[in-house]
Amino acid sequence: MVSEIRLYAAVEHLEQAQYFETVLASRGVQVQLETVEKLNARFLRLNPELALCVDTDGLWLCANGMKMQPDWNAEVGRLKRASLKSEMIARACNLGEKPSLIDATAGLGHDSLLMAHLGAQVTLVERHPILFTLLEDTHLRAQNDAFLSAVVNRIQLVFSDSADYLQQQAAQKMLVDVIYLDPMFPQRDQNQQAAKKQAQVKKQMQLLHKLLPEDGEMDLGDHLLQLAQKVAKRVVVKRPRLAVFLAEKAPDHQWQGDACRFDAYFQRDLVAE
Repeated sequence: MVSEIRLYAAVEHLEQAQYFETVLASRGVQVQLETVEKLNARFLRLNPELALCVDTDGLWLCANGMKMQPDWNAEVGRLKRASLKSEMIARACNLGEKPSLIDATAGLGHDSLLMAHLGAQVTLVERHPILFTLLEDTHLRAQNDAFLSAVVNRIQLVFSDSADYLQQQAAQKMLVDVIYLDPMFPQRDQNQQAAKKQAQVKKQMQLLHKLLPEDGEMDLGDHLLQLAQKVAKRVVVKRPRLAVFLAEKAPDHQWQGDACRFDAYFQRDLVAE
C-alpha cells in the first residue's frame, strides 16, 4: 500500500492542498507537497510518476499524463435514466425495499451512488487512505450539487478494512439487509479471452490499478464472503460473466447480463437479536 506520495498544487490552491496534506498524514500517508507554476496537461506529461494534485475541481490521482477522481457528477446522466426495473443491480440487491446496505468493496463508489439513488441507505467502506480521501472529497463536493445532494445524503463513508468492519458488526450483533461485494481483481479465475477483455480497462481504472496493486487474496474478496454472511440477510457479489464463484461457493440465485452477473446468497435464518 502506498505510504508516501507527492501532492502538486498551484499557489492559488495551496491552502486546500495543505488541508489534504494534513488529512492524509492523519491516515498514515507521508505527503511531499510541491507548489507548481501551472498544473496543466503538459506538467502532468513531464511528471509521469504516481502522484496527487489539487485544482479547482478538488483532489485528483495522476500518473502518465492522466488524472482521475471518483467523478460522481459524470454519473448523473446514468442516474436519471436508471430505474428499479431497468437496473439488474436493483433486482439483485432488492432496492425496491429501500434496504440498509454495506458496500464492502468501495472502488470509485459508482455502484453505491446508483444504489443510493434507487433508495438504499449505503455504508461505503474503504481501507486505502488515498482512495478514501478521494471518495471523501467527492462526497463533500456532491453535497453542493442540486441533484446529487439528496443521493449522497444516503451514503455514509467509513475508513476501515472491510474484514475488520464486518467482524466488528458481527461481534455487535448488527444486521443489515444487503452486503454488496465487487472484488477489484477477479482476472485470475476467468478464461484467457475474458481476462484479456478485463485487462483493457479505462484510463480511470488504469490509475486506480497503479494505486491498488494486486496483492493476493486480500483484493480478490474470497475472505469477505463468509464474514458478510454473518451480518447480512442477503450478500450480492458482482462478477464478470465468466468468472468462477467467489470463494468457490455456488450462489442461491443469479442475475445474468452480457458482461457481468450478480450472485446472491440468502441467509433466511438470520434475524436481528
